[in-house]
Amino acid sequence: MSEFRPIEVLLVEDDPGDVLLCQEAFSHNKVGNNLHVVQDGEQALAFLRGEGPHGSAPRPDLVLLDLNLPRLNGFEVLQEVKADPSLRSIPVVILTTSEAEQDILRGYNLHANAYITKPVDFEQFTRVVRQIDEFFVTVVKLPGK
Repeated sequence: MSEFRPIEVLLVEDDPGDVLLCQEAFSHNKVGNNLHVVQDGEQALAFLRGEGPHGSAPRPDLVLLDLNLPRLNGFEVLQEVKADPSLRSIPVVILTTSEAEQDILRGYNLHANAYITKPVDFEQFTRVVRQIDEFFVTVVKLPGK
């Protein structure tokens, strides 16, 4: 039996309400996973690369990425992550309000691991975030796990 280690999750989200919902969903799961939050694309890349104020940041096992971000948008972040050999193995789940077919196609063309449209209903939103968390903890074999 392997020893359980919480996964490190990076949430890239600029909407404080959505951040709070994600934090509540993760804490409700009681799995003990670590949720780290940054508010824009530049901070996301700095966190992932361990640069600047994120020099001691853990390497995320999973990234939850909004598309509509200040500075660098989610597509730009995704493109950078998947182009970087040291980061490309990190699963990236797009979690956004956009249901546009061109955004979905673009996300997958840039090698997103999943594309999920945020439900507007509080209960559904927290259920979706919990399901993402549970899926990556219990179902998916992550690199280094």
